[in-house]
Order: sequence, then C-alpha cells, then structure tokens
Amino acid sequence: MQFRTIIKILGQLVALFSLTMVPPALVSLIYKDGGGVPFVLAFIFSVLIGLMAYYPNRKERGELKAREGFLIVVLFWLVLGSFASVPLIFLDEPNLSFADAVFEAFSGLTTTGATVLTGIEYLPKSVLFYRQQLQWLGGMGIIVLAVAVLPMLGVGGMQLYRAETPGPVKDSKMTPRIADTAKHLWYIYVALTAACTLAYKVAGMGWFDAICHAFATIAIGGFSTYDASIGHFDSPMINFICVVFLLIAAINFSLHYAAVASRSVRAYLRDPEFKVFLFIQLALVVICFAVLSSNQVYSDGDETLDHALFQAVSISTTAGFATDSFSAWPLFLPILLIFSSFIGGCAGSTGGGMKVVRVFLLYLQGIRELNRLVHPRAIYSIKLGRKALPDKVVEAVWGFFSAYALVFVIIMIALLGTGLDNITAFSATAACLNNLGPGLGDVAAHYGDITDTAKWILTLAMVFGRLEIFTLLVLFTPTFWRG
Repeated sequence: MQFRTIIKILGQLVALFSLTMVPPALVSLIYKDGGGVPFVLAFIFSVLIGLMAYYPNRKERGELKAREGFLIVVLFWLVLGSFASVPLIFLDEPNLSFADAVFEAFSGLTTTGATVLTGIEYLPKSVLFYRQQLQWLGGMGIIVLAVAVLPMLGVGGMQLYRAETPGPVKDSKMTPRIADTAKHLWYIYVALTAACTLAYKVAGMGWFDAICHAFATIAIGGFSTYDASIGHFDSPMINFICVVFLLIAAINFSLHYAAVASRSVRAYLRDPEFKVFLFIQLALVVICFAVLSSNQVYSDGDETLDHALFQAVSISTTAGFATDSFSAWPLFLPILLIFSSFIGGCAGSTGGGMKVVRVFLLYLQGIRELNRLVHPRAIYSIKLGRKALPDKVVEAVWGFFSAYALVFVIIMIALLGTGLDNITAFSATAACLNNLGPGLGDVAAHYGDITDTAKWILTLAMVFGRLEIFTLLVLFTPTFWRG
C-alpha cells in the first residue's frame, strides 16, 4: 500500500477544498452578516494542514491500483467531511457542538439533507450559502465517483456501466480518461445548475434563494434556506420547477452526456433503467394522489396533485425537500415514501438509495428463479434491454443487496440502543443510509433532539450510503490489508 502517495493526494485535496471557504466569506462581506471570520480561519487552517500533508510527499509518483483506489475514495469523503465541519465549529451563530457540526457537514457533503438546525432563515447568509454549497460540491463528487471511479473498482454490479455507458466512460484503467470523463460531467452539472437557478428566479425567488436552492436541487440534497423548505414560497410553479430538475438530476448523467454528444434523446428512450425509473415515479404520484383525494386532506384537486407530485418525487429521488409534512399524511403513505427512497435515483445520478438498475435486476433475478422452479432444466438469461448480463454482475448486485440489508439492520439496532423508538430508529436509518434526510417520529422535522451517540451512528450511515456500502465495507476485511 503506497501510503505516502495517498497522503500526498489527500493533502492536495484538502488544500483545494480550502478554496470552498472563500465564497461564504465573500457572501458575508456582501451581506455584512458578521459570519465571515470562521470561514477565513477555516481556510487558513485547511491550507496549512493540506500543505503539511502534501509537501513532504510531493515527489511520490507511485501508480495507484484498485486497493489504493478504495482507500482514497473512503478517505476523500471522511477527510473532506471532517474539514467541512471546521467553519461550523468556529461559528458563534449558530453555536454548534462538535457532534452537531460534523453531522451537519457530512449531511451536506453526502447530499443527505438531514439537519440539526432550526430557525434556519435567521442564520447568517454566509452559513446558509455554505450549507447549500457543500451539497452542490458533494453532488458533483458523487457523479464522478459513480460514473468514473466505482465502475473501475467493480462495486456492487455497477461495472456493467463500464461497457454500457457511451463516450469517455468506457476506459477501465486509472488514466487521464477519468479526468476527461469528470470534465464532461462537470460541464453538464454546471449547465443544469445555471438553468435551474434561472428557472427559480423567473418563478419568483430572489437571486440568493434561487442559487442556493438550485445547488441543493441538482445535487438532490434537500437543504433549504428556510425551515419550511420549498413550502415557504407557497408557489405551485416553484414546486413544479423543483420536480422537473429533481427528475433530471436523478437520471444517469452518462445518458445526459450521450444525449448532448449525439444531440438526440434516443439514449434515454433506449435505456431500460430510465423507463423503469419513470414508471416508479408515475406509480407513486398516482397512489399518493388517490389516497390524499379519498381522505380529502387538501381542499381541491389541484392542491392535492401539487403536494402529491412534489412529495412523491422529492422523497423517492432522496432529495427530501418538502411543501408539507408527509409524515402526517394518512394511512400507509409515510412508510410507502420512506420505502421508495430505498430505490432512489438511477445509477450515475446524484440520487441516493440502492439505485433503480440494481432493484430492477433483483426483480428480474426473482422472475428467473420462479421460471426455473417451473422448468428446472431450462436456461434463462437476465437481459437489461437487449443485452444478456453475465451472472457475475447479478451476483454482485445480490451481494450489494445483502450488505445493504446487513448494514441497515446493524445501524437500526445501534440506534434503538441509544433510546430511540422503533419508528424513529427505522426511518432515521433509512433516511441517512439512503441519503434522504427527513424521517418520521422524532426526526420528521430535524435531528437536533436525538443524542450525540445517535448522530455519530447516523453520520456513519450517511457515508455508507454515499459510498455504495462495498467501498467502505471492503476496508474492514483482513484480505484488503494483507495484499
């Protein structure tokens, strides 16, 4: 294991990450909110630590293999999440404990959107901007991770995209092609953010709110600059814009790249995961609308459709924005929406959850096993679109699902051990492991009232969810350290 090369890379990353403290400091200067000093101090601290890690190891030139790749990816999120909490620790307003600052920073960077804060609209503008910026940067990191890095490491069946995705994603080696892929994805990500910002502005938001909410929307993060989230604006137009951009951001960014490169929408129409994703979204909206209408929760059909569409898309794509408290909805809807977050967005998107393609492959595998019971000697292949998948991909997806379930159970039991009730523990685990944000019970509005121990456990859950389980889990195997 080339530890010195890894330390050098992490030093560069931390020094680069320190630049993210500059925009909030400038926002503080513009709005004169008195919150800029902690960001300046955090910038100096991060630069110094980054250079101290980089400089002694600057001449290391080792070629990185898959093992080092796993370690770098995990350390990337852990280290940057830790440094992201530094300005929050320095802040006078809000005055956060160490556990709260780390929870908020990791929630932002992993685009979970769970918060310990209340009275958000009264916070300094610099703090509000920093929270949204964290989600935006985390969202970009997720896309590069999901499309460029994880397929090479063979994590949980996503290696099928190494062959499937168009354009610069095909290469499987750690080469400049990753940088090329990341560059193309970056252009698309920035363009979508700009378009979302303009749409929000035209719909009636101020520039500050439009930029902040566009950051969180494209990253499928869920942080807002108001306690009431998107519901603060009370605008069906803003709700609809949010839904449209959440759906776009929850689609595989490789498809966006293919559509831009070929100037055609055929890439979307040919993709089986895209079709399944849209079907799931439509089904959820119809169910929510039908139940809300039959229980007469809202005054008329338009209002019912507005809330049903918004909450169904927001929760199932793991954004966690809200126009109303879905936890108070009738019958089975709160639990249905929490379960929908397990599916999440498409692979290679900023959404959380297990990803649509994996759940679809599990469904196809289940159908195959039923067919085998009827015709034991027949040979059935699993096809994604027109392409038959090798069994090792299906096995990897089953392995991923097993690991996901195991991690879920362990985290939920650990939360029950901290004194949380069943519904709160279950929904908090689902909300953080799926990078959703809001839960049910004591965490329906915010996470400020749970114990510090529970916050640390849930911070780990966020990282597990964001790193697709295997990437982090592999570090706990003796084989990894023996090689």
